[in-house]
Amino acid sequence: MADTRFQTQVRNQSRAEIDQGLRSYMVKVYNYMAAGLGITAVAAVLTFMAAVDGSGASMQLTPFGQAIFTGPLMWVLVLAPFAMVLFLSFRINKMSVSAAQLTFWIYAALMGVSFASLGLVYTHDSIARVFLITAVTFGAMSLYGYTTKRDLTSMGSFLFMGLIGIIVASLVNIFLASSGLAWVISVLGVLIFTGLTAYDTQKIKEMYLESDDGTVSGRKAIMGALNLYLDFINLFLMMLRLFGNRN
Repeated sequence: MADTRFQTQVRNQSRAEIDQGLRSYMVKVYNYMAAGLGITAVAAVLTFMAAVDGSGASMQLTPFGQAIFTGPLMWVLVLAPFAMVLFLSFRINKMSVSAAQLTFWIYAALMGVSFASLGLVYTHDSIARVFLITAVTFGAMSLYGYTTKRDLTSMGSFLFMGLIGIIVASLVNIFLASSGLAWVISVLGVLIFTGLTAYDTQKIKEMYLESDDGTVSGRKAIMGALNLYLDFINLFLMMLRLFGNRN
């Protein structure tokens, strides 16, 4: 009887240590993600202030704004974040934690610079409102993904196929310029990225291993933050297309 109680206490202590380690790991993931979103927001605001002259009756682009919104530099800002995501995804296992962090911060800043143009298209009040709606939706789905006992693997495969579908449809719509198709893509995008938030959260949780050292755990946390950051950003953009008020 004494041996049984001792074994039970050891198992409970081990379980508590794993739970504490998992919580610390997930907090690190969310902190990285939140910091990335903060950098993006600050970069977007500062870029907008430098690119747009709002002193008159209407907003006018400054020379800097013309360069990044209408010149060849625009394509650099569009493609550079995509290139950095690929670089970080393929090189993360060979990078130090500090180098991976720096890459993520630079990527988040570049996204903020490219997002400055949203202030020209949508009213600032609607951007703030949609951001808040996105944050609530993301938080609820991420909490579900963290706490649910249901295996979301099969849902993830379905959502990934849907993601490929909306990417292809978005490319096609560049040439069709159909407002109806754009609306359908946005609705499907909201559903897909809402589901991906829960799926990615569960996947990040399951990636945690108590045996990981600080370097491996740090790399996993950064990649997890990147995945959740992308889910949040894409969900925000899809919702903005549906609910944002245009200037």
